[in-house]
Amino acid sequence: MRIISGQWRGRALIAPAGDATRPTADRVREALFSMLASRLGSLEGLRVLDGFAGTGALGLEALSRGAAHGVFVDSNAEAVRALKANIAKLGANAEVIAAPLESIGQARTPCDLILLDPPYGQGLAEMALKRLTERGWIAPHALISVEAARKDALATDLEVLAVRDHGKARLHLLRAGGGAADILKL
Repeated sequence: MRIISGQWRGRALIAPAGDATRPTADRVREALFSMLASRLGSLEGLRVLDGFAGTGALGLEALSRGAAHGVFVDSNAEAVRALKANIAKLGANAEVIAAPLESIGQARTPCDLILLDPPYGQGLAEMALKRLTERGWIAPHALISVEAARKDALATDLEVLAVRDHGKARLHLLRAGGGAADILKL
């Protein structure tokens, strides 16, 4: 698995041992960042949260493309080790929260881009969106990506901008309410 574009293009990422982590396929990441680029133009200066981060591929891709800061959340010890190694290897401006997303504390600063790739079939996306909203992690203008299994429904009150299927994966691109025109090119 490699970074697709930006300053770290082509750099390999370390993956954790075992099968507890399911990295987002390169073609799904490409599709996601194409969707983001068409709405944002640039990721320059954005604060990004990568929930259920695993290797950190999504958040590190955003940082490679110009995002200013990344917050990575994962509770799997092997994934956290690989994630920290990837951050160190790239010299990324990032922090790691080694805990389940459901126990995440209050945000010091909300994030402009939320990237969620929870384990399929467990209903964790809805819980994550609720918890991140309650704890102030989602900026009023934020874009939110949720990867789910193609067969899984996503129940949300957020505005749905796009839903795209890629193999077994379904990408949902959502927008938080209010002030979206400040950051989005619609």
